[in-house]
Amino acid sequence: MKTRKLGQVEVSAIGMGCMNLSGVTGKGADKKYAINVIRTAHAMGITLFDTAEAYGPFINEELVGEALKPIRHDVVLATKFGMISEEGGLNSRPEHIRKVVEQSLRRLQTDYIDLLYQHRVDPNVPIEDVAGTVRDLIAEGKVRYFGLSEAGADTIRRAHRVQPVTAVQNQYSIWTRQSEQAVIPTCEELGIGFVPWGPLGTGFLTGTISADMTFDPANDLRATFPRFTRENMQANMPLVTMLNGIAKRKGASSAQIALAWLLTQKPFIVPIPGMDKLEYLDDNIASTELTLTPEDLQEIEDGLSKIEIHGARLSQALLDDIHEDIK
Repeated sequence: MKTRKLGQVEVSAIGMGCMNLSGVTGKGADKKYAINVIRTAHAMGITLFDTAEAYGPFINEELVGEALKPIRHDVVLATKFGMISEEGGLNSRPEHIRKVVEQSLRRLQTDYIDLLYQHRVDPNVPIEDVAGTVRDLIAEGKVRYFGLSEAGADTIRRAHRVQPVTAVQNQYSIWTRQSEQAVIPTCEELGIGFVPWGPLGTGFLTGTISADMTFDPANDLRATFPRFTRENMQANMPLVTMLNGIAKRKGASSAQIALAWLLTQKPFIVPIPGMDKLEYLDDNIASTELTLTPEDLQEIEDGLSKIEIHGARLSQALLDDIHEDIK
């Protein structure tokens, strides 16, 4: 497995998003099977594993902690705080951060978190206070590195002045490119890694979703995403057709094209596709060996210039939690 750096942290060129193993966009996996997926991913070279207290909530951290316990010191374990609270909604008050970090440590069965992200920027708490709290947790040995998720450029700069930011995790893919405007250039300037979540368009860019597919509101967030209405999926199918065509010509899968495209954008980008099935591991990992030529990249850009993406990237409720200029 090739490696890349998030700030000063060396990780595998792609990481593993563990959320879907607990059933966020579809039915969760059997626990024994899920643990096997995580451990197999590590055996195949993946060293960055991503979870959050909000996934489940809580049960995904428990699963990841159990799976990684035998190999804890061989991996970079990332989790997040601040998207949920007892009071409901966002909470990044310093005392709350300290409390939930202790809870995450217990669920993860570890005494330190490698990469701790603020899951969503809290408009009621100055980012300087958040960064200062994480700085103190780093000094205490409970956390090693600080990250931000769904943050804008100004927030990143303000936080970085208090405690160096190691990674920014925003939604980014061929059909979600808001971060290109200011966030990725800011990360490049400051030496911060960038971790795209949803790198496969929540499954749409894999070419395995048909325009008439439906999603169960009881266990699949995509049922609330405007891009996943039947009308918008039909309108967005030209993007899948383009990716399928390039994939066929390259002897690859559409998922590999989408991930290789991200890896080509910047050397500090490390996607974290959700790999909740063993068969996804080989396919996703192979993207790190796939070369997209300048001609391939231009073909993608030319194709995108003729395609209008229909539908907002997230539900209105999730967008309401993003208080940055990246909606």
